[in-house]
Amino acid sequence: MNAHILRVFSERAFLYLWIGEVFTQVATNLFNFFLLFFVYQLTHSNTAVSGVVLSFTIPAIFFGSVAGVYVDRWNKKYVLIITNCIRAILLIILAFFLNNVYMIYIISLLFSILVQFFIPAESPMIPLVVRKKYLLHANALFGLAIFGSILVAYVLSGPVLIFFQPFKAVFLLAAMLLVSVIFISFVNPAYGKVKTNRKNTKELNLLNDIKQTLSFVRHTKTISHSLFLLSLSQILILILATVAPGYASQVLGIPVQQFPIIFVTPAALGMVVGSLVLVNIFHNHPQDKIITSGIFLSGAAMLLLPFGSKVTSHDTVHDLNSYLPHTFSITILHFMVVIAFILGLANSFVFVPANTRLQEKTSDEFRGKIYGFLNTFIGLLSLIPIIIVGGLSDLIGVSAVITGIGISLLILGFINMYLV
Repeated sequence: MNAHILRVFSERAFLYLWIGEVFTQVATNLFNFFLLFFVYQLTHSNTAVSGVVLSFTIPAIFFGSVAGVYVDRWNKKYVLIITNCIRAILLIILAFFLNNVYMIYIISLLFSILVQFFIPAESPMIPLVVRKKYLLHANALFGLAIFGSILVAYVLSGPVLIFFQPFKAVFLLAAMLLVSVIFISFVNPAYGKVKTNRKNTKELNLLNDIKQTLSFVRHTKTISHSLFLLSLSQILILILATVAPGYASQVLGIPVQQFPIIFVTPAALGMVVGSLVLVNIFHNHPQDKIITSGIFLSGAAMLLLPFGSKVTSHDTVHDLNSYLPHTFSITILHFMVVIAFILGLANSFVFVPANTRLQEKTSDEFRGKIYGFLNTFIGLLSLIPIIIVGGLSDLIGVSAVITGIGISLLILGFINMYLV
């Protein structure tokens, strides 16, 4: 990255939009992980955790494409403000029903429906608040904000559960969303107006717009391939989120509240480092090769994840530990942190190039519909694996499920290598 990437912040409107994005992402990711671990503590069931993950994904199936069509016709700044205000209200309501798992599912479902309208409204705002020559750098900063926010959220999710009562934690998340609203309200586009398509209801043909989007995706190989890879990147995260509580208690033998700090933090850090490496070192490398290497790295890391205790109990490791101070002795937790970092690094090798290709091949007017379709696609593809993963984790154990995912990723890596 050169100096231009920091000069983007001289655009005041972009700075406000970026800060609003950071607060929104941190609050959203904190909420997601708060629900995962809180529901597991409430029920001690991986299947119940799968229900939470389904509440994240089902809205994308039914509202993703529809939201993209409507958001392209609305004032996107107001969409960002209104959706965050309603989400803050939902969190305040949830605070009074935290012992009711069904109410948690309902609030989470409504929260996720609003996310479907927020996502296709945020990216099209960027060209309106930065100069054209800074668009690439602005998108890079937005990507780093997403990964960095995940890192901050996952670091904080454990302490929030430990140091705050659930009631106060939910109010904290609502406050963060309202702070985001304040910053977004200061955004005044300097390089264009936030377009509002004032077509009347008769001119709005929802099904026709969705059909056009599907036709474009189907007849553009680069778009369809990028959509699949972006879906794979997100689905892997959802699956790991589903098995995380069980992995923490069954394999690592640690309290579930500590898992975000010990596992997800290095994984999110790996995503941030991977993004920086791609921008600074591998920016001229073929994107297909970077993506394939990311898939192989993910598969190898997933295969190693359940066998940390065997690796750390090996004679070589014992001999090495005998020469190290007790504080630096290699344990399963150290092994797991390294694997988590590699998983995050590998995920960025898939996500960043695929997302870049998707943006390069779509116009600003069409991009909202494409990202809306992406949300639907992710929801559809993740539905069956998430249901199966939660149930299988309870039946055959988390380690066996993670091993199966690793083998599947390696097979997919070979397929991707020979097809592209």
